[in-house]
Amino acid sequence: MSLSDTFYDEQDFLSSQTPINLGVSACLMGEKVRYDGGHKKCDFLLDKLLPWVNITPFCPEVKAGLGIPRPAIRLAQIDSELRVVGTKDSQLDVTETLNRASDELCQQASGLTGFLFCAKSPSCGMERVKVYDEKGNPLVATRSGIFADKIRHQYPLLPCEENGRLNDDLLRNSFLTRLFCFARWQAMLREGLNAARLLEFHSRHKYLLLAHSQSHYREAGKSLANLKSQPIEVIAQHYLCILMAGLACVATRKKHTNVLMHLQGYFKNHLEKSDKTALTEMILRYQQGLLPLSSPIEILKHHLRHYPDDYLQIQYYFAPFPAQLNSSSVI
Repeated sequence: MSLSDTFYDEQDFLSSQTPINLGVSACLMGEKVRYDGGHKKCDFLLDKLLPWVNITPFCPEVKAGLGIPRPAIRLAQIDSELRVVGTKDSQLDVTETLNRASDELCQQASGLTGFLFCAKSPSCGMERVKVYDEKGNPLVATRSGIFADKIRHQYPLLPCEENGRLNDDLLRNSFLTRLFCFARWQAMLREGLNAARLLEFHSRHKYLLLAHSQSHYREAGKSLANLKSQPIEVIAQHYLCILMAGLACVATRKKHTNVLMHLQGYFKNHLEKSDKTALTEMILRYQQGLLPLSSPIEILKHHLRHYPDDYLQIQYYFAPFPAQLNSSSVI
């Protein structure tokens, strides 16, 4: 296998795997479905991510028949019960209607690879959605919107994010890492789950997982230690839970440095002393915050081209998602 076979090429990816099925709050697509007849167009989604995904738009408020435009709604704690009421008219209560519509849409989300929600929405907000008391005062506690909450409970391993958080390089790359990993998992399942494929999947994601969480890395390995102890489907589901939880942890410079040092060890018998020193210095400069992650990664790729290693060449750590979606300023 050549190094170029490992890293993403757009046409190769789209032809070799079913494109990612991404659920999206419809307003993020530029659809004018918000309460005021407007939209919340997400530039990253439409300008960068769109070539890599199949989008299914969702708008639970429109599905509920609330109309466009419509009275603004918000979450309210009334008599210890969460309700969805009008912002200006608290007598307007659409709780049951919105719940029914959200339940229907949840059933349509079964084949998704990920979901991108609209922030702060009482229906689609992923987190930190304000909740008000009966007098209209905001409570300290916040929560997910009605629809987003149902999606995340029914599909707890589904990679989810909201549009506002995509402006943060680390959060965006975290979402993309989980999204493309989950797509690879779905592709493996389509091929047919067996012990060999599960072990290969884990092997290719080892260093990626280590960069996010050493404890989950160890736990994932242990979960695959005895593949005959339980049905393969049970083991695979347990492994996936560990993997997705691990990838949800922040990949810090310290964690990346640990991985980079591990990878450097594969070249100890190949590199000249000056090259070893240069690589070590680059990794340390990255650790100190003086260089982006792409700098030591590119040097390691360069050495891989000259000194191929079958195990390293299949590591998704080098390219967890397409380079076109990456940010040069990310950690």
